[in-house]
Amino acid sequence: MIALKNVLVATDFSVEAEAALTYGRTLARTFDATLHLLHVADNIYLRLGTDTFIPPPELQADLEEAARKQLDALLIDNDPIPLRTHPVVVVSSSPSLAITKYARKVDADLIVMGTHGRGAFAHLLMGSVAERVVRTAPCPVLTVRSPEREFVTPETLMAVTKA
Repeated sequence: MIALKNVLVATDFSVEAEAALTYGRTLARTFDATLHLLHVADNIYLRLGTDTFIPPPELQADLEEAARKQLDALLIDNDPIPLRTHPVVVVSSSPSLAITKYARKVDADLIVMGTHGRGAFAHLLMGSVAERVVRTAPCPVLTVRSPEREFVTPETLMAVTKA
């Protein structure tokens, strides 16, 4: 039997990440697990900071606060029995490393994340966060493409909440 206690959904606030959250929320509800919603905010000091330009400190803080607000908005749940949720923003220049590190920290049983399904050339240039997570994760990883195939339907959600 599969037992999930901690489901981690990594989000970049894309359409694919929204689809992954739908899966993660449904799995967490089905298994009575805690849903961890993680966003990796870019470290702007490493990305933009140079000898001639140092970003103002409030820019990083504003970026993180905006991400926290978006996470809170995603976690609004109108169900009569709310999920146990844990929204988290971490700062890193490597999203895949931050996701796997957080998964280890909370002993995640499953990571759910969206994948953009870029073409071969774009993948060669940019790589894939999802692919790196799959290769280095301490647990299984479910990648979700949107709108390829929807297994989680409103009828399924209703059946789960009534059970």
